Amino acid sequence: MHREGEFDIDIDHLSKIEGHADLEVRVKEGKVQHARLKISEAKRFFTQGVRGKSCLNVAQLVSRICGTCSIAHLSCCIEAVENALGITPSEQTKLLRNLTMDGLMVRDHAMHLYIFCLPDILGADSVLELADRDKSLVEKALEVKSAGNELSKIVAGKSVHAPFPSVGGYTKVMTNEQAKEMAHTLTHAREHAIEFVELFREKLPVFERKTHFIALTNPNYEYIGGEICSSEGYCVSRANFWEHLDRVVVPYSQATGFEFEGREYMVGSLSRMNLNKDALHRETKKDVANCLPLFPSNNIYMNNLAQAIEIINGMDHAIEKLESWDFKPEPYKTPAVKAGSGIGVIEAPRGTLYYALKTNEAGMVDYINLVIPTAQNHQNIEKDVAKLVQNDIDAGAKGQDEISMDVEKLVRAYDPCMSCATHFLKLKMKETGRAMPKKSKARNPWTFAEEGAR
Repeated sequence: MHREGEFDIDIDHLSKIEGHADLEVRVKEGKVQHARLKISEAKRFFTQGVRGKSCLNVAQLVSRICGTCSIAHLSCCIEAVENALGITPSEQTKLLRNLTMDGLMVRDHAMHLYIFCLPDILGADSVLELADRDKSLVEKALEVKSAGNELSKIVAGKSVHAPFPSVGGYTKVMTNEQAKEMAHTLTHAREHAIEFVELFREKLPVFERKTHFIALTNPNYEYIGGEICSSEGYCVSRANFWEHLDRVVVPYSQATGFEFEGREYMVGSLSRMNLNKDALHRETKKDVANCLPLFPSNNIYMNNLAQAIEIINGMDHAIEKLESWDFKPEPYKTPAVKAGSGIGVIEAPRGTLYYALKTNEAGMVDYINLVIPTAQNHQNIEKDVAKLVQNDIDAGAKGQDEISMDVEKLVRAYDPCMSCATHFLKLKMKETGRAMPKKSKARNPWTFAEEGAR
């Protein structure tokens, strides 16, 4: 391909991702003019629809934002409601919530890595083609994913839209016998998960661009609790997270983007590994020791390796909890409601998920607002796509179809979830003679939530 060439890359409905998105890249005289990720999921107005609903029920409603990571929305919303009501959960409830998130990470990462990304690195069109080539490899992949599903079912009731986690506690608690059986299942599946860590370590492509990484960090590499930290070497409080964000209106996309301190940034497994790898479970660190020196990394494809390591980490934490804790029935009591405001922050599979809500004296939701991982990654994805295409053009060794495939693989490496990204109402009134603003800042969650209702 010649630098002086002009061409367009238009990918309608990117394949092997969660939800629907298109991609447009424009090249003129050998230079990338722009790269646009167009999230085309329809708006579903969740932040408006839950207003006036009981704060004790709203977590189950927002979990419907997405099927694959519904437990993340459920858990984060519950944390925000409990903070608004001043509820401190029991130690067993805290442990059950961590187990619930461990199950989510195992099943969700397994689906992305083994079903969507594995064909990319092994040169196959789909997992079905892989099954024809190596049936045992796909069977191992499905066993790992199944183990995550089963953990979610035993702890939370279901792997999707789980019924047991509630504000103030769990409505049902597993038995010790169930816990021991689950630990055995995870131990067996873990052997296969280790094999996939090695496979992704050996096969990953290289594409590097320096960027800013944001993630929760804590002493145990859990997905609940800790501080919001930056690869720049500082942390910010949850209450002040909005002070560092710029909301970016993306006129060609159904989802809003975000910038941190005025520039693009990345959240997700790579960010967590870059910032918190020393806190991984001791058994994980022992068995993936040859991978850990690769982090921190600016190679986006390392997000896949980070996810593969997090599967092991989630299994190790879960096995330890299941084998050591004495699970006891804990009768659920409906919490008292009051007026208040609360914030929830957890690490969802795709990155930092942020909820802010406010309740009135009757315990009804006055307003709620969310910051979704894929929306946070939107700006970073576009910058990476533009640089990748420019690199391919400058190298001059690939045709347009090959470049298009490179772009798809890059976007898949982020593990985006378009369904989550389009959860909320974005209403901008355009007056005659006035242009739509490209950016708007939200200096606290309540101001931003109220803006969305205007």
